[in-house]
Amino acid sequence: MQNKVVIHGFHAVGTRLKRFPDSVNELYLNSARMDQRAKDLARLAEAQGCKVLLVDSARLDGLTHGGRHQGVAALIDAGKSYIEVDDVLENLGDEPPFLLILDGITDPHNLGACLRVADAMGVHAVIAPKDKSVGLNATVSKVACGAAEVVPYVMVTNLARTLRDLKDRDIWIAGTAGEATTDLHHFNHTGPLAWVMGSEGEGMRRLTREHCDVLVSIPMFGSVESLNVSVASGIVLSETRRQRTVAAGK
Repeated sequence: MQNKVVIHGFHAVGTRLKRFPDSVNELYLNSARMDQRAKDLARLAEAQGCKVLLVDSARLDGLTHGGRHQGVAALIDAGKSYIEVDDVLENLGDEPPFLLILDGITDPHNLGACLRVADAMGVHAVIAPKDKSVGLNATVSKVACGAAEVVPYVMVTNLARTLRDLKDRDIWIAGTAGEATTDLHHFNHTGPLAWVMGSEGEGMRRLTREHCDVLVSIPMFGSVESLNVSVASGIVLSETRRQRTVAAGK
């Protein structure tokens, strides 16, 4: 099954063409930009057998949803390779990173629902470890209702190392835990943020928890003691989006 995703920017597209050329279906170049850098990228794409399309700036703006595309974008098949964290973070523009990290989610229905809420709340990428995590498949795509094709799903070999790398980029890591003393209603953070959600049965793994900057609980007012991971994700992501909207005065 194909999982089509649009990436943009010279670094992201160039790296993808060099490392995973068979995953790039089409290269889009701004017809008004034919400088040497653009020509070199087009030449690389053609050498890899990739279709090169010259389009106007409006088409690129639409493909990238207004991202800083630098006049270049590419349609890739994420089923042949996975987008890297750097591909996402280096093409965000002025908006602070907003990430969802899933630690140990093996149910494709849960992943599909998480991708759907991540897309709805404008999350830049969903990150998960390769081991003990479900990959993108037909069930995930169906449940996600199109979100699996637009939200970057990054599978990493070492989640702890990825968390350290994110912290080095000044991205705050917030883990969710029922016993946390800080609750969501009193957790104010509008800067670079990554939410970490553990599996429903066991929660976050010990090493993942140790790499969190803060643990946050979701206030519960009824009789149930826990929430489905996609529901919990929707709650925390929505609160972050609300805080960002208020802070921006929108």
